[in-house]
Amino acid sequence: MVRIRVLVVDDHRIFAESLAAALTAEPDVDVSAAGSGPAALRCLERGAAESRPYDVLLVDADLGAGRPPQPAPLREAAAPVGAPVDGIALVAGVRAVQPGVRTVVLAERDDPRRAALALQAGAVGWVAKDCSLSRLLTVVRGVLREETHLPPALLTGVLRELTAARKHRSDSERLVESLTPREREVLRCMVAGLGRKAVAERLFLSPHTVRTHMQNVLGKLGVHSTLAAVALARRAGVGPADLAPPSNGVRAG
Repeated sequence: MVRIRVLVVDDHRIFAESLAAALTAEPDVDVSAAGSGPAALRCLERGAAESRPYDVLLVDADLGAGRPPQPAPLREAAAPVGAPVDGIALVAGVRAVQPGVRTVVLAERDDPRRAALALQAGAVGWVAKDCSLSRLLTVVRGVLREETHLPPALLTGVLRELTAARKHRSDSERLVESLTPREREVLRCMVAGLGRKAVAERLFLSPHTVRTHMQNVLGKLGVHSTLAAVALARRAGVGPADLAPPSNGVRAG
């Protein structure tokens, strides 16, 4: 019998262990529990290294919600081990490192916006925490057949959120397309978090020239700050510049 490997991720230990115990009663389900995002990432890594990868991840939508505010937001979805990871960030991080794992979000309440964010991050299901065990098992087995599961009451709201997100992305893409190739290079450096001097060194330009390019980028994108430009660039799918050491070149004026 092929067993389904499931990892429950919830920082409420009693809930995680109770759910794991209930699922383990199924003859074709093998379950483990993790109490945080970093712990879940370690479990996934260990399972892959032992050639026993997990099939399904059940993630608390409010994972880490009780933590105190962090000094800075996560720069990437897949945070380093030991860093706090919330539910949506964990979904995106798992998709990046182990795209074969199917992730289902467990939520205490219906929230179309967060459900849409979860789907965009790579989740394939959103299930109420108070659903029946049989319903949850149906979802677990369904996502392994490439199905996506959402509560019927959420469908309209989620579709509305996803449509709005696509419109914002399309608008952002059109603005980015208006940039010159050099301005796009500068924008990618901005997305990578480089300041004016670092951009100048990377692109072999003078700081004055970089300042002009940055001003042009902000103007064409219709924003007033670097942070806003970076947010728009990310919506358009613009990734950060490669921060590998640049090759030797001649600085341009």
